[in-house]
Amino acid sequence: MREIEANTITEAVSKMCIDANYDIGDDIVKTFQDALDTEESDTGKDVLRQLIENAKIARNEGLPYCQDTGFDVFFVEMGNDLRVNGATVEQAINDGVRKGCKEGYLRASIVADPLRRKNTGDNTPAVVHLKMADGDSLKIVMAAKGGGSENMSRIAMLTPAAGENGVKNFVVDTVSSAGPNACPPLVVGVGIGGTMEMAAILAKKAAVRLINSKHPDEYYAKMEEDIRERCNQLGVGPMGMGGRITVLKVNIEVHPCHIASLPVAVNINCHAARHKEVVL
Repeated sequence: MREIEANTITEAVSKMCIDANYDIGDDIVKTFQDALDTEESDTGKDVLRQLIENAKIARNEGLPYCQDTGFDVFFVEMGNDLRVNGATVEQAINDGVRKGCKEGYLRASIVADPLRRKNTGDNTPAVVHLKMADGDSLKIVMAAKGGGSENMSRIAMLTPAAGENGVKNFVVDTVSSAGPNACPPLVVGVGIGGTMEMAAILAKKAAVRLINSKHPDEYYAKMEEDIRERCNQLGVGPMGMGGRITVLKVNIEVHPCHIASLPVAVNINCHAARHKEVVL
């Protein structure tokens, strides 16, 4: 049994929270640069150049890329042969979020109660999805999820008869309805199957997948590209200013479902798609 101190997790999470906001990653910036080659609108191209410059300023000067530093969401895979000393994994993660918020001067965006709206002041509590796995390591994938893009996410309980076309239409309609509100060009996570809550979790997991990845099943890989192409015919464009590049990437995750159901969830990420990953 391998042992790890809770403080090790806290320090790693604190760094992830800061890094995700200060440095959106070379993979994301490269997609902006690639989009310049296919964007047909002069205004759209100008917006993309500004996004590239904004990323450079944030990284070089140690500033948040966006004033909305997000709701911190974690997907954690913990090995069966790993023991955490000093606190639970969730407690250690929240301590890290609290530390990162303070030391990184990140905006406190979380209210303790959804109706009475009192701010917790330190971006806690985070959302933690914990899964047990083989081995003795701890894998943490973190996303800083902005409110604007999260608000544009949707879920539908389709009938099985809706099929592939029904799923595609729902995703494209969701992106169209989002318009400029989610700060396009977007990264779109799609969860298909499971139950209502599982579809939503799958969509969030898909939204933080590496932007240059594709689904291992060619059927769904092609579906990802088909949806992206349709979304890029909507004319929303970068930051909703018009143009071809409305969506940078569509990622799909699937799960078995009931014979009478076809749950579909769409979780939208803004163009920054802030995420970090660490293995301890």
